[in-house]
Amino acid sequence: MSKAAEELCQRLTDAFGARVHEPRVERGEVTIELRPQEAFAVMEELRDREGFQFDQLSDIAGVDYAAYGDDEWITQEATGTGFSRGVDGFTAGRLGLTGPYGVHEIHSNTGRRFCVTYQLLSVALNQRLRVKVYPEEDDFPVVDSVVPIWSVANWFEREAFDLFGIMFDGHPDLRRILTDYGFVGHPFRKDFPLIGNMEVRYDEERGRVVYQPVSIEPRVLVPRVIRQDKRYADRFDEEAASDG
Repeated sequence: MSKAAEELCQRLTDAFGARVHEPRVERGEVTIELRPQEAFAVMEELRDREGFQFDQLSDIAGVDYAAYGDDEWITQEATGTGFSRGVDGFTAGRLGLTGPYGVHEIHSNTGRRFCVTYQLLSVALNQRLRVKVYPEEDDFPVVDSVVPIWSVANWFEREAFDLFGIMFDGHPDLRRILTDYGFVGHPFRKDFPLIGNMEVRYDEERGRVVYQPVSIEPRVLVPRVIRQDKRYADRFDEEAASDG
């Protein structure tokens, strides 16, 4: 743990007290957690207050902790040359959705499903800070927009809204930025199916592109299969001989 990071943690505790939750050093950088109702005011102070001066917002990202750490792939016995077969097929992304989180209930292993992370930089003091804010509700996650503090947050917040469905209260123009206007759902949520919800095609009769429910069937994928037989051995030997 660097001395500069330790000093920043201490200054955060001294300046903000209980409003800053558990300042800690992760991967050489300081991380703090803020309550949603206090996040805007604290981050405004982080920008303006002497000794912090986080005048630059580098990034905003959403996180979905649903089914955090769960996987359908067998990794304990995976070989060093290939991938194991996904035999369970229990993740909602690979199966048809029958409930709010799919066939098998997706839960948050951390106790809180969504998180918004802010990466702050103080150019004047050469220090970085990671801020985490967890929306209070999973069904309708909302945090305050920080566009009035850092104008660059405009597109970052639109991206988190588009991909995760996180709402940013006070954003001047909160609409999709990466997916199409007719897109259904939020593709980075854990309960979003890999095949999607809608597909587009050109309708000859109407003379235009139309939207319709996705027609392909979900399935457990096999990214790579390592064959144990010798079906390709003869061809390999022939190619090696010709190259030699």
